[in-house]
Amino acid sequence: MSDPRTLLTGIVFGESPRWHDGRLWFADWARQEIIAVDLAGRSEVMLRLPGAGGFSPVCIDWLPDGRLLLVSGASRSVIRQEPDGTLVTHADLDGAFEAQQWNEIAVDGRGNAYLNNIAFDFPGGEFRPGLAALATPDGAVRQVADGFGFPNGMAVTPDDSTLLVAESYAHVLTAFDITPDGGLANRRVWATLGEAAAPDGICLDAEGAVWYADVRNRHCVRVREGGEVLQTVDTGLGCFSCALGGPDGRTLLMVVADWAKGPAMFTGDPTGRILALDVAVPAPSAAHL
Repeated sequence: MSDPRTLLTGIVFGESPRWHDGRLWFADWARQEIIAVDLAGRSEVMLRLPGAGGFSPVCIDWLPDGRLLLVSGASRSVIRQEPDGTLVTHADLDGAFEAQQWNEIAVDGRGNAYLNNIAFDFPGGEFRPGLAALATPDGAVRQVADGFGFPNGMAVTPDDSTLLVAESYAHVLTAFDITPDGGLANRRVWATLGEAAAPDGICLDAEGAVWYADVRNRHCVRVREGGEVLQTVDTGLGCFSCALGGPDGRTLLMVVADWAKGPAMFTGDPTGRILALDVAVPAPSAAHL
């Protein structure tokens, strides 16, 4: 099996990769930038956000009509980019929830945006269970789940029936049924990954398997429901998230950085990069890919 190839370097702290409109889009949290890169390594800064860098999450996904949504950790809101480039508040999270460590976003085919909240200061804060919230297309927000052991990556199945959540501290992937009003029901463990695993960002493939990134173990792992490991890719550096893309959906794209530097990684030499690897099973068919 071939090793991953380096697609892009010079990233400080990359996260939230999404294949969209022929390119990989991702966020550099330290620079508060949204960047797009093609498979030839040509990159472009698509958007710069005001606000603090460092551990200030900026996670992205798209509404069914093609408008970009961003969870902004700095402004504690969901921001929407209009077709003319204007940024507006899609949902205000600041007054609705006490916990304010907002992280990942996943949007379903009805325009419902699922968000998760770590619920404690990271890094360094005392652990508290995290939560998941729903922002409906009209901007209303409500809590839909709680009790997570550091909620991280999320993904919605192509038929909009199921939400998957990676719990980094609980070492599991958790599944919920999505109800007609966008709520979550029938919580269950989708895969137990073992005490050594710390799943971060995730993506689904066409066979219903999940790829999960693992910072601590410096790899990206493909598992089926129940937890059977199907493939492991050594990334050399901490792997924060992953996405499937490319013209045929068969390119695994992984965001990595030297997490061993700790908080210094945000201010030191940019160690982050995008890795790419051809895989056998493509991304699922979905309108936003």
